[in-house]
Amino acid sequence: MSANTIPNGNSSGPTTQKPSNKLNANSSSNPSIHDASNLSDVRAALAALHVRETSITNRLNALLSSQADLSRELGRLDLLRANLGSQVIATRSISNGMLSSAADTAGRLSSRVKDLDLEKDRVQQTLKVVEQVAELKACVHGVVGSMGAPQDWEAAAGYISRASKVPEPIIRGAFAASMVPSVEVPDAPWVTLENAKESLCGLFLREFEKAAKEGDGAKVTRFFKLFPLIGRGDVGLDVYGRYVCQGVAGTARATLRAEPGNAGRKDGFFYANALTKLFEHIAQIVENHGGLVERHYGEGKMVKVIERLQMEADVQGGIILDSWSDERGVDRKLTDAKSYPFSFLVQSFLPPQRTLTGTPRMNSPAVGGSNNARNSEDEGVDMKEVDGLLSEISVMLGRWSLYSRFLAGKCKNPDTPEDAPLSIPEVVTKSNLNRKISAKLTSPYNSLAMFFFRRSVEKAFQLDESPTGLSLSLNKPIDANAPYIISAVDDIMYIVSAIIQKAISTSQRDVAASVIPDVGRVLGSDFIGMIQRRMRDESYPQPAVQGGLPPENKIISFIVLINSLDVAKDYLARIITAQLGTSPDQPNGTTHPNPLATSFPFEHDVTFVTSALNALNTTFSLKTSELISDALKVLFTFVVKQRLKPVLVEAFRDVDYWRTEDELAEIARQNDEDEDEVIDRVQRRFEHGWDQLMKPIARLMTPKTFTALIDLTATDLSKTLEKRVWSYSGKTSAYGIIRMERDFSGIISTVSRGNYSVREMFARVTQILMVADMEDEEWEEISSADGEDGIQWVLNEDERRRARHLVKATI
Repeated sequence: MSANTIPNGNSSGPTTQKPSNKLNANSSSNPSIHDASNLSDVRAALAALHVRETSITNRLNALLSSQADLSRELGRLDLLRANLGSQVIATRSISNGMLSSAADTAGRLSSRVKDLDLEKDRVQQTLKVVEQVAELKACVHGVVGSMGAPQDWEAAAGYISRASKVPEPIIRGAFAASMVPSVEVPDAPWVTLENAKESLCGLFLREFEKAAKEGDGAKVTRFFKLFPLIGRGDVGLDVYGRYVCQGVAGTARATLRAEPGNAGRKDGFFYANALTKLFEHIAQIVENHGGLVERHYGEGKMVKVIERLQMEADVQGGIILDSWSDERGVDRKLTDAKSYPFSFLVQSFLPPQRTLTGTPRMNSPAVGGSNNARNSEDEGVDMKEVDGLLSEISVMLGRWSLYSRFLAGKCKNPDTPEDAPLSIPEVVTKSNLNRKISAKLTSPYNSLAMFFFRRSVEKAFQLDESPTGLSLSLNKPIDANAPYIISAVDDIMYIVSAIIQKAISTSQRDVAASVIPDVGRVLGSDFIGMIQRRMRDESYPQPAVQGGLPPENKIISFIVLINSLDVAKDYLARIITAQLGTSPDQPNGTTHPNPLATSFPFEHDVTFVTSALNALNTTFSLKTSELISDALKVLFTFVVKQRLKPVLVEAFRDVDYWRTEDELAEIARQNDEDEDEVIDRVQRRFEHGWDQLMKPIARLMTPKTFTALIDLTATDLSKTLEKRVWSYSGKTSAYGIIRMERDFSGIISTVSRGNYSVREMFARVTQILMVADMEDEEWEEISSADGEDGIQWVLNEDERRRARHLVKATI
């Protein structure tokens, strides 16, 4: 026993720890003899070793017992392998003895079948060659025979057409060279056929030209159909092109000579009609003869005729345009238009000046009656002539667009989908007439349209008249019809509609790309600029005396100019929506197709023009809205706000919110007044003053501008009322808060009459009075709800707490 206690006796001495055996899978779970520190550990390790030894012994015994079974299975496998080997040997012997002969027989049969197929194919090819040579011989003799005494040109052309189906190697082969020639036709077949083609081509040309001179349409068609049969389709198309071009040229010259002298040429649409007839004649030829050409010459061959016709159209159309330009003096009118000074517009934008007599310039240079306007009008260009010229050019450009669209449809690739957008064919884009139309029509139109519109704007302001009989007094009736605007608005917007409509009728993207932005620039600079200048220099509602009110005529004139801007914006929006085919009354417009698609069928032209129109509308709307907003602020500052102050003073005169209900009833009895009348006094006074102030303005302004003015007024009034509410803090009774809420609600109802959304601008005032009038229990309930009470607060927490102290503390 003493020996067992020795390891524990030297616990202070150094001990050496043995590393664990990593190769032993159970080393981490079973105790190791190397880690034993006492007798119990040694015994535990020994027991573990015994268990492990028993396990290994059992596994070895199991392996030894299964070895006999494995030996038996291996023996069986050896027997099976021997049997399979004998079966394989027997199978091979059967295959070699019984099937080899059958395989040899099948191979021989397959080879003979291949040989027979080859011989059959060769026989068929030989027969085909023989048939082709026989067909060639029949065609050669038929051509020669038909060209002889019978002179049957259709038959001869038919034989040549049949011969052309024989392959060229057969025609020029040795077999054909030996078999086809005969005593009557000794030459080689290809020589005979080529000579016949040349002879017939020359004959057909002579007969075609003879029939064309005689005007024999049936004979022309007869020989025209024979050219592709003899392989001379290009010659036929060329001579046919010359033939139809002669007709086009003759018709064009006859049209220009239709009117004796200059009587017809002075007609505003003489040259436009001439150009229209030219295009219609070409379109009729293409439409009526296209089927014949496609049927006899092949699909797509009409394009060559169209190219030849376009060359003639370049010549004849160029003559018409040159004659028109010279007759109308277009270059001179362009020079006059570009040099026009626009004196009235220029002088109108100059700063106000005083004349020698000290009188300020008003509406110059139109002052002095109609003489100045007449002189200004006579400074250069006759507007009637320019308008007629624009109309004539628009007609010609529209006809050119229709003609281009027609040719685009005829030159369209047959494989192109039906819904694919048209593209302008090269026969049009690269033509001389296209370049001449751009130089002689498009460019002058753009320049003259710009001049015409700006000159129309200038003239509209020269002849401008303001509505008469307007007054701010409700006792004076107004005879004029609303809206009350200057006459220039109607005149200018009529011209805008006409200019845009005429530009779109040309169906030319280049015209729309120039005219529509030019209209926007003139409206923005001249129209809006002129009204802005009048607002600033002539109608600004500034009081003549400090603290006074502006003159009535200034206020009315200023309101009329605001109305003019608003109505002009609506007019232009209607013009644009009419062109686009959309309705502003329906969400996202209507579902009708864009009417511009019929005027602009080529690729992305519709999108471009639509964007240009929308840009015009948007830009003008933004500019007018900005100026209207500034003008309304001026009107509110100098007119409404100045008059609203005494209205509020009068409304709250002698109002005492510190009195109790009993005290107020006593005062009413002392003054022999009804208590309800005393309570409603503020609302009645304010409503009376408000109507006296706003009704005269409302009957002069448009609904939109008056609504905007009400919004400005309500915004400022809400701030004023809020200040007044805070001024009563600690000075009012509980009953006074009730009266105050009633009075202020009456004022808000009066201001928002007809426009309920105005109430939102008084949300702060309403909530202040609501909080001040709450019972303590209700307030505590709302305060403890932590935002879950459903009230959208516009007051912060401090302001709500301050509102609770409006009522003076009771002792």
